[in-house]
Amino acid sequence: MGLRKLFSFAALAAGIAVSGVAVSGVAGAADTIRIGDINSYKRLPAHTIPYKQGAELAIEQINAAGGVLGKPLELVSRDDQGKPGEAVRYAEELFAKEGVVMISGSLFSHVGLALAAYADQKKRLYLAAEPLADAIVWEKGNRYTFRLRPSTYMQVAMLAEAAAESDAKRWATIAPNYAYGKDAVAAFKKILKARKPDVEFVGEQWPALFKIDAAAESQALEAAKPDGIFNVTFGSDLTKLVREGTLRELFEGRTVLGLLTGEPEYLDPLGAEAPKGWIVTGYPWYEIDTPEHDSFLSAYQAKFDDYPRIGSLVGYNAMLSIAAALERAGSTDTEALVDAFKGLNLDSPVGPITYRAIDHQSTMGAFVGVTDVRDGKGVMVDWSYRDGAAYLPSDEEVRKLRPAGGS
Repeated sequence: MGLRKLFSFAALAAGIAVSGVAVSGVAGAADTIRIGDINSYKRLPAHTIPYKQGAELAIEQINAAGGVLGKPLELVSRDDQGKPGEAVRYAEELFAKEGVVMISGSLFSHVGLALAAYADQKKRLYLAAEPLADAIVWEKGNRYTFRLRPSTYMQVAMLAEAAAESDAKRWATIAPNYAYGKDAVAAFKKILKARKPDVEFVGEQWPALFKIDAAAESQALEAAKPDGIFNVTFGSDLTKLVREGTLRELFEGRTVLGLLTGEPEYLDPLGAEAPKGWIVTGYPWYEIDTPEHDSFLSAYQAKFDDYPRIGSLVGYNAMLSIAAALERAGSTDTEALVDAFKGLNLDSPVGPITYRAIDHQSTMGAFVGVTDVRDGKGVMVDWSYRDGAAYLPSDEEVRKLRPAGGS
């Protein structure tokens, strides 16, 4: 089974997978390759449950096609409750008691950073499938940590490109007060200023994660009199901000950018209250028309009687990545798997992905478009897929960011 055919076999196996093959086994298999899964299932189920479903679908398809290295894959999951300490405790348990060959997952950036530090200290492989903090692969990057999702820097660069093309010169920002939000605002300022030197930043708001006072934040943003607003809130914070900001006409006549706002996990709960005209990153699953995505979509809907979210796609791609690395390594040995992940190429429902050897960041891209409301639901229109490789810093810049021992 060739690496470039990895997605193809998964797509072809979709018809078999939905018939009920167990996630943990191929019929008659005496052994499995166990993958540790750590995520915030209770803290943010709107994202993490679809993530797990995508992972389960991929494993089911891989196992139905014969598994990897002659063995089926098995996902062993733990809920970190959004707490770094719990995530590290479960990581140790998964390796020591469950015999996993590596760990994957995690959503929140502070949890991902804790698991990356654990991986480095214990010399155990960690695929940070979801956390977006740039430090995971740069300032705190290490040999044993790789990341799948397009990073904060990459998605911010896509939105900064649109901001530079707008007429907005005075910008205000609002972001959750933790690693992900801080990275996003810092990257936005740096990239936009380089593209458009005459811009001004006239206000910053830093609500505590999931504790936003939307009325006070909206009032503060309005007081700054910006031409544009860069919004990094998500989940319940985003819902509250959109509702309060709309009521106060905060977004009227302004360029508004929404990092992650176009993802179904966060856009769907707003229904007809979804904002119109925001430039966002997201996942317009309902309009993507390629054979690869059609195969994924059909299999996902058949298995779960539901539509995929961005988490579903990330979970699916994470398991495809792990299977490809195992095949390339030819074993479950940690050091061999680390070497296999460097420069790893595979196909996915959204096109080819490469894990860069220099910083262990994948080139999975993101969709950029404009929000609208159709049939009482928020959607993305005028969207395009942006290749992640085009929005990463040069090798020279990465060498300055990444510690010498993080190769």
